[in-house]
Amino acid sequence: MMSATLPQIALAQEVGLDERINQAISPISNVIAGTMFYSVPIAGTEFPLIVGWLVVAATIFTLYFGFVQFRRFGHAIALVKGDYSHPEDAGEVSHFQALATALSGTVGLGNIAGVAVAVSIGGPGATFWMILAGLLGMASKFTECTLGVKYRNEYEDGRVSGGPMYYLSKGMAEKGKPGLGKVLAIVFSICCIGGAVGGGNMFQANQAFQQVVNVTGGENSFLAGSGWLFGLIMAIIVGVVIIGGIKSIAKVTEKIVPLMAVIYVTAGMIIILSNITMVGDAFAQIFVGAFTGAGVAGGVIGALIQGFKRAAFSNEAGIGSAAIAHAAVRTKEPVTEGYVALLEPFIDTVVICTMTALVITISGELNSGLTGVELTSAAFASAFTWFPLILALAVVLFAFSTMLSWSYYGLKSWTYLVGEGKGKEIIFKLFFCLCVIVGASMSLGPVIDFSDSMIFAMAIPNIIGLYFLMPVVRGEIKQYWAKIESGEIKKVK
Repeated sequence: MMSATLPQIALAQEVGLDERINQAISPISNVIAGTMFYSVPIAGTEFPLIVGWLVVAATIFTLYFGFVQFRRFGHAIALVKGDYSHPEDAGEVSHFQALATALSGTVGLGNIAGVAVAVSIGGPGATFWMILAGLLGMASKFTECTLGVKYRNEYEDGRVSGGPMYYLSKGMAEKGKPGLGKVLAIVFSICCIGGAVGGGNMFQANQAFQQVVNVTGGENSFLAGSGWLFGLIMAIIVGVVIIGGIKSIAKVTEKIVPLMAVIYVTAGMIIILSNITMVGDAFAQIFVGAFTGAGVAGGVIGALIQGFKRAAFSNEAGIGSAAIAHAAVRTKEPVTEGYVALLEPFIDTVVICTMTALVITISGELNSGLTGVELTSAAFASAFTWFPLILALAVVLFAFSTMLSWSYYGLKSWTYLVGEGKGKEIIFKLFFCLCVIVGASMSLGPVIDFSDSMIFAMAIPNIIGLYFLMPVVRGEIKQYWAKIESGEIKKVK
């Protein structure tokens, strides 16, 4: 009798602890999330102002830099291939490794679950606006990552630290606004740590665990109720990688990101090719829905809002996070990393998100009543009954790689606030690993709401700084192309 009730007692204690944490954090989380995602009604659909803040900035950068994302796309590919790379340049990682690290932070559950939510609410037409916002976001990534390298700190041991906190403080000081720059940098760093621990860690661990439990038997899974064990294993693996710093993280992400992209894209392409006769109709639904109000909620405006929202939430253009990873690149020319970075929203939003939307539209599951990761899983399962297993692998890989990159973002924000030093770094890394266990073993709704708010709060100080520093980026572009035309910069391959 006693032994039969022990699991129930343990479950009650676990739920009780979850609930106590939720109740403690909920009042703060609700206020912050309500403020951060404050929405205004447009044509009957709620539009979060933070999404408008990101999309307007992306449009301004696109126009200011003369559609740089289209004019220099080919040069970006050449840089990633290493055509202009010199091994003696300052920095810790290659262009490709920096791109893979930053992509590992953005390519994730948003591409799988988030797109499904956007399409189920806004209809197939949301995909069109998602692609447009992704293309515009390429200019935001270009701007912030150029500045990330321009104002980074380079240390004697070869390590570097860079990102918005450095270009906000140093760049704004050059503009005669050191006080404002310092405040913006501190606000950004605090928000980045909150986002790294929550959305970049606990949420990822939690979703990965849920997906693994689902494909191994649900309530009857051998892992059911053992989130702490899954979290412990995940924390050990994450810890082993992040203790080695950005070089170690980059070596792992440069292998995982292409692998998970190939797994996911290959499965998507097989479904699309096997239903090739339906692709034309799917694209027609996307374009017609974008302009004629075929969306479920809000017509044209609803499709636009859902598309813009998903693109902004997925590729993080304007958030500033990617600039931290790109700042570690080996280069003498800051603008080269800007060109490399503009590929991120293209890969993340234009390629991977669009593929998800196409598969959902072709599968006929859009009207099934499902949403989120369940809708994506059902769409793929319509062609492959075993696909939920592949999706579970993709989710775990996405979650793992996201944790690696966000651990680095959080660490660099932490060292900006408390100072550089091995001991200070170890404290943050141990805390980060502990949060993996907590995230996998608990249901922390308000914590996730809070961390989502923190990630998007990063965009406010970051974009303010970008507006002030746009002319600096333009100066970098001019001197870089002058060097290429004069022959000072040559291809090495």
